[in-house]
Amino acid sequence: MKKRSQRGFTLLEILVATTLMGIAVVGLLSSLSTSMRNATHITDADKASQIARNKLEELVADPTLPFQGNFEGTFDNASGWSVQVAPFEAPPRVAPGAMILQRIALVVWWTGGSNHREYPLEAYRIVPVPRPTQ
Repeated sequence: MKKRSQRGFTLLEILVATTLMGIAVVGLLSSLSTSMRNATHITDADKASQIARNKLEELVADPTLPFQGNFEGTFDNASGWSVQVAPFEAPPRVAPGAMILQRIALVVWWTGGSNHREYPLEAYRIVPVPRPTQ
């Protein structure tokens, strides 16, 4: 009597291999999903940082920017900005017209989904102390 040679895989071997492949694919897709979510957050942060830098350059170059105060504005429904302008370590009893360092602290905010995010920046410029208003 001749023995038949075995060819192929048994049903059990195929089921085990399929299960292992399924687990590997689920793990890979989960990692890919997390990577895509992180890439979206990075893209939002990159956009916000560029918008913040542009707004800060605009404020620093603005000759009509008040000597000190708090101001805010919006870019669209989901993003905006606030800025605090004040003298930076001004000496006591400084005379009007004297040049001092002014601090401009900007915060750009945006809402992505249910998350509220902020991107702070600050800059300094030299400005004259204004004359008192009467």
